[in-house]
Amino acid sequence: QVQLVESGGGLVQAGDSLRLSCAASGLTFSMYTMAWFRQAPGKDREFVGRITWSGSTTSYADSVKGRFTVSRDNAKNTVSLQMQSLKPEDTAVYYCAATLRPRGLGSVSDYAHWGQGTQVTVSS
Repeated sequence: QVQLVESGGGLVQAGDSLRLSCAASGLTFSMYTMAWFRQAPGKDREFVGRITWSGSTTSYADSVKGRFTVSRDNAKNTVSLQMQSLKPEDTAVYYCAATLRPRGLGSVSDYAHWGQGTQVTVSS
C-alpha cells in the first residue's frame, strides 16, 4: 500500500512561516510527481503546488506563488511545503498527493494517492 503522511501543521500568526513535510512509503518515490493541495472550511480541495520527479519543475497556484515553495528529497522519500508570509486565507487542511501522470497535474482527479492531511490555522 502507498502511504503518505503529512506533518508540521499548527496554529500560527499572520506573517509567520511554517514548513510542512510529507513522508511517502510503498511507492518508488522518485518516479512520482508530488503535490500539495488544501481544503479550507466550506471549500473544495484546491491545488497549491507540485514538483516533478526530476525535482526541477515546479508549479504553484497564483494565490501562493512567491510565498510557498515545494521541494523534494528523493533519498528520504519526502516532499516539503515551505510557507512564508502566511495569511488567514491560507487556513486549511493541507494534503500531500502523488501521481505517475506526466501531464495535467493541477486537478484532484490527477492524483491516485493522498495523505490524511495536516491542519494549518493562521490567525489575524
